[in-house]
This record gives sequence, C-alpha cells and structure tokens, in this order.
Amino acid sequence: MTDPLVTSEDEREEPDQTSILVACIGWLRKLERKRNGAQSLRESLEEVIEEHDADTDTEPLIAEERTLLLNLLEFGERRVGDVVVPLADIEAVEIDTNLEDLARYFTTVMHSRLPVYRETLDDPVGMVHIKDLLAAIANGKETRLRDMVREVLFVPQSMPVMQLLLKMRMTRIHMALVIDEYGGTDGLATIEDLIEEIVGEIEDEHDDIEGPLLTLQKDGSFQADARVRIEDLEAQLGFDLLPEERDEDIDTLGGLVVSLAGRVPVRGELIDHPAGIELEVVDADLRRVKWLRVRRLDATSDSDLVLNAEATVPSERS
Repeated sequence: MTDPLVTSEDEREEPDQTSILVACIGWLRKLERKRNGAQSLRESLEEVIEEHDADTDTEPLIAEERTLLLNLLEFGERRVGDVVVPLADIEAVEIDTNLEDLARYFTTVMHSRLPVYRETLDDPVGMVHIKDLLAAIANGKETRLRDMVREVLFVPQSMPVMQLLLKMRMTRIHMALVIDEYGGTDGLATIEDLIEEIVGEIEDEHDDIEGPLLTLQKDGSFQADARVRIEDLEAQLGFDLLPEERDEDIDTLGGLVVSLAGRVPVRGELIDHPAGIELEVVDADLRRVKWLRVRRLDATSDSDLVLNAEATVPSERS
C-alpha cells in the first residue's frame, strides 16, 4: 500500500522561482516597516547586513551574497524600461519565413524563442518556439511558420519588473514585447532578462563570451561599447558627463553621443564633450552607434555641462 505522505521523485514539483522571489522581496519590505520608517529600504538592508557581520556568532556574508541581496532589493524597484533589450538589438523573424530558413536562423542566434512580425517589428504577431519547429520537422508534415506562432505579452516600459515576472508566471508566457504610447515596438524582455537582474549574467554552453564594455588603452584612452552605462564611464573618468536634470533621460554612452550630435553619427566622426573629452565613433551603422574611443582633451572646458557640442564630420560616409 502506498503511503499517501510519501511523494515519489517524479511527483515532486520543483520550487517556483518566482514564488521564492516574491517571498524574499515581501520579507525585505516587512523588514523596512519594522525599522525606522524614515530610512529607505536599501539603507535598512545595508544596516542589517552590517549588524549581521558585526555579530560574532554568525558567519559573515560573502561578496556574492551581499550582491544578491542588494540586487533582489533593487529588482523590486525597477521598471521594464530598465531591463529592456533595445529595438535595434531584437532578433526576430518575418511570418512568411520558410522552415528551412527558420531553422538556420535559430542555429545562428542561439535563442529558444524568437518574435514573429509582419513586414516590420511594429507589427508583431507573436513568437515561435524552437520546440515547435523541431516537432514539425520530426513529424514531416507540411507546416508553415504562421501555424506555430504563440502568444506574447505586450507591456509598457513603466510596468514594474516584479509585476511582469508575476504575469509571466501566471500566463506561462516568457516573452514580452515592450510597446510605446503609440503602439509601436520599443524593445523586448524575457524571463531570463528579469532573472539576470538578480543573479547576474546567465551563460550557457552556446553563449559567446563577450569582452568588457569598457577597456583602458595604453595611450590612456578608453575603448567603449556604446551600451556602456554613463555612470560606469563617469566612475572611470572621475567626473560627470551629464547635468543632473538629464540623468534620467540618457542611460548609455551611445545615447549621449546621439544626443550631442543631434543624430546618429557616422564612423570616424569626432564629437567634443564640454566636460573635456573627445568621442570618436569607431563603429556604427545607419541606426546606431556600436563602438567609441573616449579621449581626454588637454584643455578641459569650464563651461556648464550642457548637451550642445559641434561634431567634426568626415567628408564621406564610410
């Protein structure tokens, strides 16, 4: 007779990761209410960590544990717009793509899901999962991509990431397209993007190992990916690149360069920043800047940090 209190290995369910996250963030918020209400949640947690480390009866937290706790705390405060994959970086397929080309594209991009669109990404129809493609190939039946399209979520940039994570859990849809106020596509967010905000980059055996976004060169300049965050570059330079009132408007070096130039600059273009640095566009296409070289100028301007600079444009587009 089977003991009803004993559960077999196959019957046990894995713990729901999103439930764990919700419980942890809820615990942190209860902690805040129990402590001084004037403190921020981050200050409360940092104080608790310090008290924990000062307690000789407990093991001190290692760096990874500190980072995980603080990332978890910050996760509850972030919006979808903070974690979105930009429109220019979205890898997607057109709905009339044949299955052979679809399979080839899946092997190129190494994703398990791809958005599907009609003509442009501003007209998305859903997503395709590689499992459905493999099943169609294995069955040998005549199938079209449009017959395999699954639903995606449509969310605004202003949605809290915790709310999106819960929605993904409830609907079991792990991809969301981020839309703007006019209904156009602004970016993409997956459940992996959300989890990585807490635990850091999740790499598998198929992921390409990327180099650092910011590298100090022998001549004192920086080789910078346009995706590097402004605050990271500021930390290396030792001064601000944005006036306080523009901090919320521009997140990346690429965004700063486009704002300075008033357009997408071309490869080889030199742009002077009033803080006393020169930005050289090393790689770019018609839609975005990809890589830059950041040099300090000998004469640092004393002018206020305003987004107004003249760019030296090469005689022809490379």
